[in-house]
Amino acid sequence: MSQKLFGTDGVRGIANQYPMNADFATKLGMACGLQICTKKKRVAIARDTRISGEMLQSALSAGFLAAGVDVILLGVLPTPALTLVTSELDVDMSVMITASHNPYYDNGIKLIDYNGNKFDDETTNHLEQTIIENNFRLSHEHLGKIIENTKALTLYLEKINKITDVQAPLKGLRIVLDCANGCFAEIMPQVFKSWGAGVICLGNEPDGYNINRNCGSQHPEKLYETVIGAHADIGIAVDGDGDRLLVCDRNGVKIPAEALIAFLARYLKEEGKYRGNAVVSTIISNTAMERYIRKLGFDYYSVKVGERAIIAKMQEVGCCLGGEESGHIVAGEYCKSGDGMVNALLVCLAVLKDGRKTDEIFPEFELDPYVFTSIAVVDRTTVVAATQADNVKNAVKQAEKIMHDCGRVVLHPSGTEPKIRVWVSGCDKDKVHEAADIIINEIKKFQEV
Repeated sequence: MSQKLFGTDGVRGIANQYPMNADFATKLGMACGLQICTKKKRVAIARDTRISGEMLQSALSAGFLAAGVDVILLGVLPTPALTLVTSELDVDMSVMITASHNPYYDNGIKLIDYNGNKFDDETTNHLEQTIIENNFRLSHEHLGKIIENTKALTLYLEKINKITDVQAPLKGLRIVLDCANGCFAEIMPQVFKSWGAGVICLGNEPDGYNINRNCGSQHPEKLYETVIGAHADIGIAVDGDGDRLLVCDRNGVKIPAEALIAFLARYLKEEGKYRGNAVVSTIISNTAMERYIRKLGFDYYSVKVGERAIIAKMQEVGCCLGGEESGHIVAGEYCKSGDGMVNALLVCLAVLKDGRKTDEIFPEFELDPYVFTSIAVVDRTTVVAATQADNVKNAVKQAEKIMHDCGRVVLHPSGTEPKIRVWVSGCDKDKVHEAADIIINEIKKFQEV
């Protein structure tokens, strides 16, 4: 392996191509089995709805079994459900097979510890080194066995239903749900209906190939149209593995994730359900968010991009809410990671409590001018080369000089795709665009390499 495989959210790639092939998955299973699964000798595996999930599940299982570890197969299960129930499954770790919001032909592997937290960089580095060495000491005597488990989903739903003790708490609310043809395709409609909502469903017929295809949080155009045509109160979309949330108002206008985070913070605090007095977000959250959060009386912390960094800071400062502009929102009293359904339920409860129409509630505050774009390059090697190039570094310095008194500049290489993200936000629109263009023009030169 010539480069680090694990990014900000596991390892990801095209199915049946390295590293998302059976050989790598088997070796990863053996490495985890020998290094991580040393106490319970048990691992839980879940997957999303994409066609390659069963192949990778079988390969991972073979690796764990060869290492003497029992494999508990959970079937199709949302990532947030797995992180929430892992600690109650009596396992050393769990594995989520998913490429999240990516197309069906991609897949990925997320590693989760016994407490429901994603593995840190140090642990994944050790695992990568073990795979590189390819010197697995396996026993002909100590082998694992396969165990089917259908109770994990029930356990998750029991926890979700404890959010409120009111019968049919969403009665009277007309909702359009787009389930991205992913893990929540069956679960979300059932839960929202059981909570009393009137539900119109999109993206709820997964076939292995249509996950995230023209649907879900990454492709919400049909959601917007349906909300307007159905005269719905609100539109809600998740992504393929269920850890992202997108919400639109009754006019089909997207509500920024920063506004949702602020709205939930205010609601939970008013309900007396807020632990701590801080909100955590990332360096690419709109710069207006910090001013508004502090205006509400909260402390505000900004961390590097990625859910792991958000959760770590939440744990450090002892607060119960954090999130990022991508729609990953962690409501720590109810989930261990971003949970599209939990956050959607909380938003709907808060909307009904507020009493106003969604287009009257939102936006919670006016966003500062910003530029946020992803520039695609040939491969991950080019991503590294571009972000380390002197001309790009100088462009970033020049942009920071322009924005030093009115905003923030971030250059962020994607941890999962061959893309470089440029983000600039501040109170001066002209300066924002000037600074962003300087960086974008330099990065685009690497598209020609």
